Amino acid sequence: MSGARDSAAKAYSRRAVLQLLGCGLSAVLFGRSWANRQPDWDFQEIIRRAEVRHGLLGDARQRILDWQALLLQSQGLGEMDKLHAVNRHFNRVLRFVDDIKIWGEQDYWATPIEALIKGKADCEDYSLAKYFSLRQLEVPADRLRITYVKALRLNQAHMVVTYYASSSAEPLVLDNLINQIRPASQRNDLLPVYAFNAEGVYLFKADGVKRAGDTKKLSRWQDVLKKMGGEGF
Repeated sequence: MSGARDSAAKAYSRRAVLQLLGCGLSAVLFGRSWANRQPDWDFQEIIRRAEVRHGLLGDARQRILDWQALLLQSQGLGEMDKLHAVNRHFNRVLRFVDDIKIWGEQDYWATPIEALIKGKADCEDYSLAKYFSLRQLEVPADRLRITYVKALRLNQAHMVVTYYASSSAEPLVLDNLINQIRPASQRNDLLPVYAFNAEGVYLFKADGVKRAGDTKKLSRWQDVLKKMGGEGF
């Protein structure tokens, strides 16, 4: 970044971090239970609980079963193929709709089950569904971050998943705006602000990516984990 882009990034970063801290950070951002691969999910139980909570699922039942099939069919793939399979799947099965129209709230973080039941998702819902799927497929936590960006062409906040093949590698961007997974250097339409994973919170500055400190509490993330626990995950 340079010039006006640097200034915009710094100003946007400050606002974004204040917003992040306003949500509240928890003793462990992603919960230690997500630091290692999870046991296989019991989709029969997950569907049963979804029916208890939401009633007859209709077409959503098949979307949930298709998610299960995606995970089963992708287990033996290499990491890059897993990225492509997961990114392609959720971009195809979910339709982008703003939170206010889906949930009547400005910023609601839906679990993958909630998004699949609706068949609709905002950017953070795509990111959460992709992140959890990739973790279930044994992609290491330290290679994945959920990244908050500004979508410059849309002039609005946006969220994506970024993948680092190594600690020094250029990240690849999994996005619902486009189907192709591209290196960050080819996404000039996105201005990175901060990212988070099990290791901490990271700020994007002119002189590089800086760790902002230990994770303390992210209330919306904790809400997602709690909801998923109730859903049978």
